[in-house]
Amino acid sequence: MEITREKHVLDAAGQIGGRLASEIAILLMGKHKTTYQQNVDGGDFVEVKNIKQLEFSGKKLDTKLYYRASGYPGGLKTFVLRKLFGDDPAKLFTLMVYRMLPKNKLRREMIKRLTIS
Repeated sequence: MEITREKHVLDAAGQIGGRLASEIAILLMGKHKTTYQQNVDGGDFVEVKNIKQLEFSGKKLDTKLYYRASGYPGGLKTFVLRKLFGDDPAKLFTLMVYRMLPKNKLRREMIKRLTIS
């Protein structure tokens, strides 16, 4: 089976973060194609521009929390969305898209086709 990959260039300026991330996850998986099979990595390349101008609806910047655990008792670290977005918006957006991809062996290969400039 021949896999043809297209390149999609999206502008994140003024768009809502979660809606854009779910749209990109669909493009990376290849669900927009008629040849979609869930066991085949047939998605496209996606490039996102102006990631610093991404917006979030409601009070998410101040209330949404991200967690990371060190594995030790009491080692749960909590981060507010505003801090993560201020530090590195590209890393945060990659994490958002990564968590929307299917949790299988193809996920690492799919996320490699996402470039943020």
